[in-house]
This record gives sequence, C-alpha cells and structure tokens, in this order.
Amino acid sequence: MNRPVMSSSGHAVAADGASIAYTLHAAEGQSRPRIALIHSLALDRSFWDGVVPLLTPHADVLTYDCRGHGQSAKIKMSYTAELFAGDLASLMDHVRWPRAIIAGCSMGGCIAQAFAGVYPDRVQGLVVMDSTAWYGPTAPKDWRDRAATAISKGLGALSAFQATRWVSDPFREAHADVVKKHIEVFLANDVDCYRATCEMLGDADLRHYQQSLRVPLSVIVGEEDYATPVAMSEQIHRAVPGSTLSVLPKVRHLTPVECPAVIAEKILELVARADDT
Repeated sequence: MNRPVMSSSGHAVAADGASIAYTLHAAEGQSRPRIALIHSLALDRSFWDGVVPLLTPHADVLTYDCRGHGQSAKIKMSYTAELFAGDLASLMDHVRWPRAIIAGCSMGGCIAQAFAGVYPDRVQGLVVMDSTAWYGPTAPKDWRDRAATAISKGLGALSAFQATRWVSDPFREAHADVVKKHIEVFLANDVDCYRATCEMLGDADLRHYQQSLRVPLSVIVGEEDYATPVAMSEQIHRAVPGSTLSVLPKVRHLTPVECPAVIAEKILELVARADDT
C-alpha cells in the first residue's frame, strides 16, 4: 500500500554555519528513489513548483534555496560552485540521504556538476539542464558587468532581459502569471548575494570534473536557449561517455518552468537508468 506523500520544511546547517532552507516531499516508511533539485540563479525552490507534483508519485523529492537565495543565509562572502555543493552535502546529511539523483537547472546545473565532482559516491545519477561546465573566456567580465548593472541600477533594470531569456515569447504571453511569480522572486534578491553568485558563475570552470564522471547523466537544453546555448550542452554530452542529450524544441533557458511535464519525464527516465546500473 502506497503511503501519502508528506511535505515538511525546515533549515539545515552548512559546514560554515550558514542556514539552508529546504522542503522535503517524502512518503514515510517507503523505499523510493530520491531526487534533489537545484534551482536557477536568483530564484528559489519555488522554481520547481511545476515539476515536483509530477515526481512525487514516483520518488522522494528535496528542494531548497541555495545560499544567498530565498530563505537561506545571505552572508556577505565569495562563493564557489564547490561551496554550494558542500551546502547540498550538509543538507543531504540533515535529511539522512546518503545518495540521490542530483538535478539542476542553469546555476543549479553548475552546482550539480560540482557536487558530482566533489562527492561522487553520493550521486546515483545526474541531470544537467540549460547549463554549462564553462561560460567561456569572457565570462568573468561578462558576469561582473551584469552584477554591476544590478548594483548601480537595481535588479529591476534586468527583469525584462531575464524574462525574455527565461521563456519563449508564446509562453510568456500565455502564462504571464507564472513569469510574474518568478520575476517577483528575482526582484526580492539581496543584491550583494546576486553579485557574489554572478562572480561565481563567471569564474566557474567545471570541465576538469567531466573525465571522472561515472554515473548516468542526462543533459537537457532548450533549442532557443540564448543564455547557455545548445553548444554548451553538446560539450558536456561529448565529454561524458554514455550521457544522453535532449534538445527541446521551441523553448528557452528555463525548461522546468516552460515545460515541466517534459522535464519530469526526463528526470524519471534518468531515475530508471540509474536503477539499472
């Protein structure tokens, strides 16, 4: 008999004492797959609201606010993808998950790759969505320029730019309420933490982890993703033998927002692959 899925929220403590806010959706007393979801830059765990209900009939699901985001600690400091990966490790310790499927979108995809590199024994499978292992040689300047705009003009100066990159024009017109919800989360960010996270992404080069990846990997990207173009996903796919690549037609950068049913299906396909290994 399947038990009902219960949702509980709380805070875990990272290695340096930072508080990490999370929500766990789990069926008590059942052995089910476990999936940890990592959100995009300047958003929070509500990013996954369209995906979680499609996963929870099949798996326990952990969502959380990355450091500097949402209800998690906003400590003024420098960030690295490995620091964020360590936060997830502490969170998994807190909820007593030794291993899980790790899935992340955009910034979350970078953190997922770092987690798999630093904590390979804790990863059963990896889903990297709308992301990259390296933003390229001009990335440090490009990301610092974006952060400088946010600091000098406010996050509102970036909101229209974000909305057009996040989702396709037809989706934005048909689902203005969904876009508005995410824009409100974006505008509520701490600007100093946004700057630190932008610098982290600009400096990140996760390619050296690729040669040691030995878990099932699913790479997913929107065909019209201008933030992390298809070529960046193709690089990850080529570098990791046995990985799969899915290019989703007519969608942009935040595929879990624009086509949550497709993303849930792809994650569950990866869960099945991981179970077979």
